[in-house]
Amino acid sequence: MTILSQTALLIELEPVVAKNLDRHLAMAKEWFPHEYVPWSEGRTFDGPLGGAAWAESDSRVPDVARTALVVNLLTEDNLPSYHHEIATLFGRDGAWGNWVHRWTAEEGRHGTAIRDYLTVTRAVDPVALERARMTHMSAGYTNAHGDEVLHSLAYVSFQELATRVSHRNTGRATGDPVCEALLARVAADENLHMVFYRNLLGAAFELAPSQAMRAVADVLADFQMPGVGIEGFARKSVAIALAGIYDLRQHRDEVVAPVLRQWDVFSVTGLDADGEVARDQIAAHLDTLERQASRFEEKRDARAARLTPTR
Repeated sequence: MTILSQTALLIELEPVVAKNLDRHLAMAKEWFPHEYVPWSEGRTFDGPLGGAAWAESDSRVPDVARTALVVNLLTEDNLPSYHHEIATLFGRDGAWGNWVHRWTAEEGRHGTAIRDYLTVTRAVDPVALERARMTHMSAGYTNAHGDEVLHSLAYVSFQELATRVSHRNTGRATGDPVCEALLARVAADENLHMVFYRNLLGAAFELAPSQAMRAVADVLADFQMPGVGIEGFARKSVAIALAGIYDLRQHRDEVVAPVLRQWDVFSVTGLDADGEVARDQIAAHLDTLERQASRFEEKRDARAARLTPTR
């Protein structure tokens, strides 16, 4: 079976990119970040303008929701690095380039809107947030899959959906209808991005089924969210998982399984030996995620029981 080069994959998939970009533009809804920020609540902070310093009592957002908001925002902040990675991989010309720029423009408003909301409502310490932004962005972001086109498409198919779930659940966890509406709007963008990438890899399964299957298996085996480099990410992720904002159950049942189902990976034909091995690895990974998710749920329930006061 012929193995397509990275250049050949980009060329063969370009018509699919053009078709799905047209689809995306037809479905995407124009929205404006400033309309989701309660500006009238804003007050001047301390510093050159002589306002009031931030205090924890200023925030009406629960601690864990605040943690999730900061993680989500810092992840969005690394957009310049993400743009560099995909522009280098996909190119800046033709349909691929048009998509890269459109995706970047849509993603850019997410960080703007979330930061404006957090600052105006005093939901988080703005000094700590800015210092965390400087630290995280200074480290940058590097695509773990290098110049592997199908690996990168597989990764963003899962990652965009994971980000959608995380934003949606974070909004609910805040208990603030304004924040929930904002993050629902952001999540809608992320969902359209996921569909775009998912459709591209779906086409790749028809074009190069074994290469696509190997890409999916490899990506799932070492999947990490792009915010993994955030300072204290592991500790923050545990808190977020314990709160049910994004945990292993959601990762398996709401992200991994639905995307695999859309690709119908267990019915793909024309696989070579490595493609079959990759499919077996995907099945095994699903089983592993199921066991891990069940164990985590048991531990979380036991923890909740210990923390519940007895009468």
